Amino acid sequence: MPDHLPLLANSTIFTVAAALVWFAGTRLARYADAIASATGIGRVFLGILLLGGITSLPELAVALTATLQGAPTLSINDVLGSAAINVVILAIADIASGRGALTAMQGSPLVLLQGVLGIVLMAMVVASSLTGDRLVFGVGLWCWLMLATCPAAIWLLAKSQASDAWTASGQPAKAAAEPGQSGQGLRQLIVKTVAAGAAILVAGFLLARTGEAIATQTGLGTGFFGAVVLGFSTSLPELSTVIAAVRMKRYEMAISDVFGSNLFNVMIIVFVDALHPGGPVLVEAGPLAAFTALLALLLTALFLIGLIERRNRTVLHMGWDSLATIVVYAGGVSVLYALK
Repeated sequence: MPDHLPLLANSTIFTVAAALVWFAGTRLARYADAIASATGIGRVFLGILLLGGITSLPELAVALTATLQGAPTLSINDVLGSAAINVVILAIADIASGRGALTAMQGSPLVLLQGVLGIVLMAMVVASSLTGDRLVFGVGLWCWLMLATCPAAIWLLAKSQASDAWTASGQPAKAAAEPGQSGQGLRQLIVKTVAAGAAILVAGFLLARTGEAIATQTGLGTGFFGAVVLGFSTSLPELSTVIAAVRMKRYEMAISDVFGSNLFNVMIIVFVDALHPGGPVLVEAGPLAAFTALLALLLTALFLIGLIERRNRTVLHMGWDSLATIVVYAGGVSVLYALK
């Protein structure tokens, strides 16, 4: 249907769907924080599973829809582009916090472990794109390796005995409860979380259907459009939840949401490869996908440097690491445009 609609109509649907993703995402952080308080589940681990999983639903909807429509390149570039943009979202949240460098405000070693495991998985994506792949039972060999590594990474995070050995500078002992969330029952919070997730999934489906049509109608191509425009749109849940979490002073939850979402994004690539009837999907995606994965890996490494160094040095109301992330991403987008 979107193929037969004019560009203006597709752009309107795309914008409305993106707004719905934003609206639902702003509430997810509040629900997750309330669930963490009600259940005693750590906010870092909840950020990985609940926020990271739910905010990856638009990428999942786009990936499955676009792949079934015969556009796996759009799927792959959306997933990888979203992974790169997610790290940029942390820089945006750094500006929104207004309390010094975001990387100096969190004190959980689990967040560092998340980032490192994300780099390991993204390195596999780059390796598959550059070295080639072969199908094993209809799925690329590198994707089988990702499928085994991602659950192992989540298990490692769940079983990690790392203690909160650092004291996060400038972080209060306990943030005030978010207005409107106190007193709600756990069942009510879960229902609201499921409803927000369903809204994000439906909006992600609309983003996929209209996104491919817009890419064709504008001449941007599914590669660049998927990695940049669609990638940003499907990252709107992360943007809204991360900013909401930072404003609630839940810094570890904010960062673990992004790193956790990127772990799930790599898993989505496996589903795309399994649904795609052709050869290994990462090989078919070509150099643009490989560079996008490399960009996501590099941005994650830059932010990890700030998390490890933990110096509260700011410029333009953000940490130096956040500024470096934005500059490198801008340079990466120019390279992606040249590769389209």
